[in-house]
Amino acid sequence: MTASGSRPPTPEAYAGVDIGGTTTQVVLCAADLTVLDSVEVPTPAAEGGRAMVRAALAALELLRARVAARLLGVGVGAAGVVDSRAGRILVASDSFRSWAGFPVTATVEDALGVPAFLDNDVNAFLRGEVAKGAVAGEPSVLGMTLGTGVGGALWLDGALFEGAHGAAGEIGHLPGFGDLPCTCGGRGHLETLASGRSLAARYGERTGRSLTARAVAEAAVDGDPDALAVYESAGAGVARAILITAGLVDVTTFVIGGGVSRAWDLLEPSIGAALTAEPPVSGQPIRVVRARLGSHPVAIGAAARARTELEAVTRV
Repeated sequence: MTASGSRPPTPEAYAGVDIGGTTTQVVLCAADLTVLDSVEVPTPAAEGGRAMVRAALAALELLRARVAARLLGVGVGAAGVVDSRAGRILVASDSFRSWAGFPVTATVEDALGVPAFLDNDVNAFLRGEVAKGAVAGEPSVLGMTLGTGVGGALWLDGALFEGAHGAAGEIGHLPGFGDLPCTCGGRGHLETLASGRSLAARYGERTGRSLTARAVAEAAVDGDPDALAVYESAGAGVARAILITAGLVDVTTFVIGGGVSRAWDLLEPSIGAALTAEPPVSGQPIRVVRARLGSHPVAIGAAARARTELEAVTRV
């Protein structure tokens, strides 16, 4: 109760959801995007889109039962190609059943009665890091995620830049990085050097041993020359992609996340060496930082999208 005897106003909150192939992360954020509470649940990817969204909504209801707040909106970050305007998944990997074509935002809005917004997970990752993470407040940034694959997103002049067809910033599928086959069907893409899957494959080609990317990183820390070589090649590839971006759009700030970035001490030296050897044409120093938001950048970024959209409506 306040001094006058009335109850204090209920705080307002935004929810962020990160639907991944293995787990779904859900956060409840205050108006300034501070995380009030979070929960992680398994993603029922084999059961279809409706089951996946149902699991996310159940997790959100758990958070709302624990945190007294008025929900204003929900943002969702999802893997695959999405139509953010229509709120649908366009293309999804074969690890997701009945996900392509699923009406994500309409389903969430029908269940909760508040506006919902959909983003590609890498776009949401970058939104999160710009809003509350390692590049907070930066006007122009390229975000890169090094995970099972390599994703990218571009932030220009204070807003996400998606391009004419929604593919701006897709750094992982730039060609010119050798001639190895890529999972997308192309050849010589950055993803063939710098993804977790590719690190394991390159190490296997050199040694005949089958290890996970994490195990390859552990071997590199222990001084294994083949493991060190594949991480050096990955870092040099990332640096080359950074230089291409800097030359094309004059961006000089880069944030890198994803599971492979946990081996930052292995990647950063070769990234730095390559950038020192061949600085950008602008002559401006390049800043490359590791993502700061841990396991929640996509969910926080999704919440940030919801806040941005709803604040824009309020200002009109």
